[in-house]
Amino acid sequence: MSWSNWSGSVRAPAAVQRPRTEDELAAIVQRARTVRPTGAGHSFMPLCASDDAIVSLEELEGELTVSADRTTARIPAGWSIKRLTAALWEHGLALANQGDVNPQSLAGAMATGTHGTGAGLGNLATFARGFRLIGADGGAKWCDATTEPDLFQAQRLSLGMFGIATEIECEVVPAFHLAERIEKRPWGEVRERYFDLVRDTRHVEFWFFPHADSVILKTLELCDPCDPPPSTTDMEETAFRRLLNVGAFIPQLVPTLQRLMMRTDMNGRRRGPAHAIFPSDRTIPFEEMEYEMPQAAGLETLDEVVGRIRKKRLPVSFPFEFRVVAPDDIWMSPMNAGPVAAISMHQYAKMPWRALFADAEAIFRAHGGRPHWAKRHTLTRDDVDALYPMAERYREVRRAADPAGKFLNPHLSELFS
Repeated sequence: MSWSNWSGSVRAPAAVQRPRTEDELAAIVQRARTVRPTGAGHSFMPLCASDDAIVSLEELEGELTVSADRTTARIPAGWSIKRLTAALWEHGLALANQGDVNPQSLAGAMATGTHGTGAGLGNLATFARGFRLIGADGGAKWCDATTEPDLFQAQRLSLGMFGIATEIECEVVPAFHLAERIEKRPWGEVRERYFDLVRDTRHVEFWFFPHADSVILKTLELCDPCDPPPSTTDMEETAFRRLLNVGAFIPQLVPTLQRLMMRTDMNGRRRGPAHAIFPSDRTIPFEEMEYEMPQAAGLETLDEVVGRIRKKRLPVSFPFEFRVVAPDDIWMSPMNAGPVAAISMHQYAKMPWRALFADAEAIFRAHGGRPHWAKRHTLTRDDVDALYPMAERYREVRRAADPAGKFLNPHLSELFS
């Protein structure tokens, strides 16, 4: 059976192989002309595509082990965030942060710089402390800050090019509970106060339908221990799906439909274990572009993109999502130049998206943005070099780890061969 990503927009002819042991995985790698790892397929770029071998580690044997000081854990790399966080909870532990969905594999989330929100919290790759890798020759090796340090630095955000991770040592924290609050607020008010909220709130983000004048504000704060919530999502999708289908059939109605939808009540509350509150059910397929903007330029950039959409009455059917993420020191991380404001632009999978994203990307790039590696972008090799001072060092480590390019595909070859 061929492979496709979550939205169905990226497909590859190779069948997915699911090794159960490291020996089986090593044999697949040794036999393959090229091989790419895949997790839940939440990348919108062709990162996992291959015409030869695609490998999923969700069935690979392994178990979670916690360090004696309870600050790190060794985790099977193919475990989903959902499985991992539930297992950590049984040990009284948690990840310090997560994104708003949890089907992704830990390895895939780290390899692409996937993140949640929080001024003092970095992307998931910042939690990595070491990796066990199956290399291009099928052999296993370990890398961390002192053992193979260059390989470790590159592997922290690897795009799957330095080997296939089978185990990851990850920083963990004591288990905690969160209270979620959802409310509708005027866009002007949120624009004025957003960074005050960022300073005073552990997690704060908003969704902004470009043809409406209110936003959906979401905050998460620490709370006392409590039972899991009855709902597994922050917002119910049935009514939204109906409006999307109407808009897909009659695109010129999209602005009116958004304004009507934002007249409804949107207050919501949930409380529970952190790993039950961070993620929400997201079942409506979409395409996504996300740019990490210098934080000071974030709101101005969003204003400009939304203004362009309104002026042209473009049928952008999904809301923008706006978050902040802490800086880091990872070579190929979009957050390595300072704190960022992450602007995510979505479009319903049944509707055209390429021209809309191209218009927005020009604005994102003009304001100094860098794209999330797994979301739609059009970076060239020259762009990568201009945006990332460590790009050639990264390539040198890749060539040393994989001289024949076994872990490359056409997309990655264009940028990093």
